[in-house]
Amino acid sequence: MWQSNPALPSIRQFGNDPNVSSRLWRALLIVCGTLSVALGIIGIFLPLMPTTVFLLMGAACYARSSDRFYQKLITNRWLGSYIRNSREGRGMTRRQKGVTLGMLWAGMLATMIFTVTAWWLHLLLLAIAFGVTVHVVKVPAFVADSGPETARF
Repeated sequence: MWQSNPALPSIRQFGNDPNVSSRLWRALLIVCGTLSVALGIIGIFLPLMPTTVFLLMGAACYARSSDRFYQKLITNRWLGSYIRNSREGRGMTRRQKGVTLGMLWAGMLATMIFTVTAWWLHLLLLAIAFGVTVHVVKVPAFVADSGPETARF
């Protein structure tokens, strides 16, 4: 099990340090949250960049710094479902799995056809795509609610 280094302050200790301005701390968390959300959005379109991890990091930063940003993120029409489903352990809808795998393989094949010439890079890209495919297939699938909050991804 991972253990923290006692010589280094934890993030919780930083937040309570009177030498660090709480306004500065909040601003730093908002910037980190916004950067994480931006990376999560980019991850929707790039096959090897994770989406949910960055959105969860953004939500955690917003939860500690700005209730308004946090509420906007988790109630967002497109991004909120990623966070809620992950938090509740529901996984992905079958449609999300299909779109994810389709974009993954389309991106990988386009990269292999148009940019990569070395045979070993083709094998590496195939191995990565296969590994990601196995991971996505193992993620639990659920039937999406038909309510107004369901994201249409």
